[in-house]
Formats: sequence, C-alpha cells, structure tokens
Amino acid sequence: MADQVDRILEQWHAEKPELDVSPMAVIGRLSRTALAIDLRLAETFARHGLDSGSFDVLATLLRSGAPHRIAPAVLARDAMITSSAVAQRLNKLEARGLIAREANPDDGRGTLVALTEAGKTLVEQALPDHVEAERAMTDALSGEEQVLLAGFLQRLDEAARSR
Repeated sequence: MADQVDRILEQWHAEKPELDVSPMAVIGRLSRTALAIDLRLAETFARHGLDSGSFDVLATLLRSGAPHRIAPAVLARDAMITSSAVAQRLNKLEARGLIAREANPDDGRGTLVALTEAGKTLVEQALPDHVEAERAMTDALSGEEQVLLAGFLQRLDEAARSR
C-alpha cells in the first residue's frame, strides 16, 4: 500500500530522475513514525497530567534508584536532553511539588534534584500506561523484529551523531 513517503519519492523520481533519493524512504518514514509515536504517547501522558518532558524527568529520577535524587547534569545526560531544557522542566515540576532541589552534600555549590513522594506516586501511576502504549505499538513487530529494529535504529543514531 502506497503512503505519503511513496508519493514523495515518486515525485522526486519524476522531477529529478538522476538523483538517488532512496535515503528519503528511511528518513521520511522514521520521521513520520517518530511523530505518530510522540502524539500517541502524549495522549497517555496527558491522562496523568503530564507531558513527555515531565514524564522523562520523573521517570529518570525514579529509575535512578533510592533515594531518587541526582545532579542536574546527570539528569540531562540520562534523560537525553539539554541542560537548558532540564532547567525549564525542573522549574515546572518543582512548582507542582513533584520534585525538589536540595543542596548537594558532596559539592557545596551544587544541587541535587529529588523526586518527591507526590512525584514518585504520579510517575508510578503513569508508567504502566506508558509501557502499555509502547507495547501496543511495538506489537506490530515480532520479538525478533523488535530486536533487529532496535539495533538498526541504534546504528542510524550513531551515524546521525557522527560528524
């Protein structure tokens, strides 16, 4: 069944037949899929009063293990976001009482970000729904296909990040 990416490729083949646009098939579908996944997950997060960024911070703190507190730089690295994005998210989550900033006992100038009980409760309620939403989408592939796709995506990610 032809999709929008197929139509785009056909247009390019007609307009620029000498140009190999085959990479657009992969990147176009990857981009469209990422957008569709983000939209579907956003619905799940919204049911819990969260957005993807807030969930990401809370989930990173939860999976860091007790006492569920880490430095902002570690949070940025583990949540795969920039330090400026972390600051914005932390302000929002702190205002809701879902995280707290604490003095770092190992660094007098530094702070730690801690998951509050309210934040822990919320992320633990949202997590099963999040995993189920992901499972509903990935169930279109067999277990073996999921492993292969994860490996392929890792290779594409590495290639995209190399310069």
